[in-house]
This record gives sequence, C-alpha cells and structure tokens, in this order.
Amino acid sequence: MPKFDLYDEHGDPVAHLRGFCSKMRGYGGKEELLMAYFSQSLSGSVLEWYTRQDHDRWYTWDDLAQAFACHFQYNLEIVLDRLSLTKIEKKYNESFREYGFWWREQAARVDPPMKESEMVDYFLQALEPTYYGHLVSAIGKSFNEVVKMGGMVEEGLKSNKIMSYSAIKETTQAIQSGTGGVIGKNKKEDVATIDSGAWLRQLDMLRPIESKLSNPSPRNLDYSVSCEYCSGALGHDTEKCWHLKNAIQELIDTNRIEV
Repeated sequence: MPKFDLYDEHGDPVAHLRGFCSKMRGYGGKEELLMAYFSQSLSGSVLEWYTRQDHDRWYTWDDLAQAFACHFQYNLEIVLDRLSLTKIEKKYNESFREYGFWWREQAARVDPPMKESEMVDYFLQALEPTYYGHLVSAIGKSFNEVVKMGGMVEEGLKSNKIMSYSAIKETTQAIQSGTGGVIGKNKKEDVATIDSGAWLRQLDMLRPIESKLSNPSPRNLDYSVSCEYCSGALGHDTEKCWHLKNAIQELIDTNRIEV
C-alpha cells in the first residue's frame, strides 16, 4: 500500500481526501479499499475521532468522506492573520524541520500573501527564546535557510553543545539566590545581594557591550524596554538578552562560574 500523508486536524480536509484518493487510484480505488485504509491516513486526535464513530452508518465511501469533511470544515473557516502566526508554537514531539514547514503551510493561508522576508520575520517571532536567540541573525536569509539553521540549533541542544534559555535562566537564578558558587567569592550572600541584570558586572566578570541590533531590525520589537548589558539598546531587556546569555555560558564553560 502507498505511504499516506497524515491528517492531524490541521489543513483542508477536502484536500486531504483528494490526496488520499489520488494515492489509492493506483490500487484500484475501489470503495471498500478506500473505506478500509482511510484510517491509515489519520493521526492524533483525528484518528481518535475516527475510532469513536459508528462505522455502521457509513454505507458508502461518500458517507465517510462527507462526515469527515463536515467535521473538520472549521479549519477552513478559521482565517489566519499575521499576528496569529506568532502564536503557532513548536510541539515538544516534533522536529524543528517538521515545525518549520508546517508553520510555512499555515503562513500560505494568510491573506494578503506574505513576502518571504516578512514570513521569516514572523516565524522568528513565533520561536521560543532558545531558537530565537540563535536565529535572529538569520534575518535576510531565505525561509529554507532559517529552517536549516534551526535544525542545527536543535542538534546542538540535543548534544549539549548549546545551552537552552531555561538552563541559563536557572543558572542565573541559582547564583542570585546563593545556591550556586562563584569562583573567587567566599560568601554566597555576597552574590545574592546583587540586583538582577547587574550582578555579573558588579563581580567584574562582564561589562556592558556596544549596542547590537540586526540591520534591518526585527519587527514587533518592544521599544518600551532597554538592555543594560547592551548599553541601553532598545527592544529587549537583560532577561531576554542573548548576548548576555552567551556571555554567561562562556563563563560557565571556562569554569569562572560554578553551579
């Protein structure tokens, strides 16, 4: 039997039915075969929906197809806009490549159509901080190049060559709270009393850097906040500063900070 594209509750149900029938055409396309193998083209909650149905009421393939199309018709009624694209997050169990191309499929539904450069901007805004910090420099590249770079970041996270945002945040919180250690400091409370965003500078480990912003600058930046580490650069604060987080990771890697 052919390998089917799986329908997982997203996208056009009618297009899925057409694709399924097209693949089955080479195997005779008989009605009983269509009905018997349709479940193999479904996944996740859609497959659960299918198994809960009373199959006895589907006398023909048309009965099954109509029930399927009617139930998932809402996917066509939901109109995506640019802002909603930034809310589409990567699922825990999907690869970055799968997520990237699924996101692009959704972006293709936006009206008016998006230029590729605009698509990249909004895709970056949808990413979790770990990926955003490593890919924001990819502005100006093609969407496929961004996805390829994201895949490399994913491999770096899996091999521990890249530290995730959450891990860095836990490290900084541990040092601030006194649960971590700083080489050259005898009292943990000395570290715990330092204000957030400035504690490493006061330890003379990090100093402000020259303001760095991609050219062209990313869209949808919050210009109401600024970053002390980036010499007052607008658009982000120290909590979301990837220059600072990379500097912290280097301190950890070189054993200047122990946690």
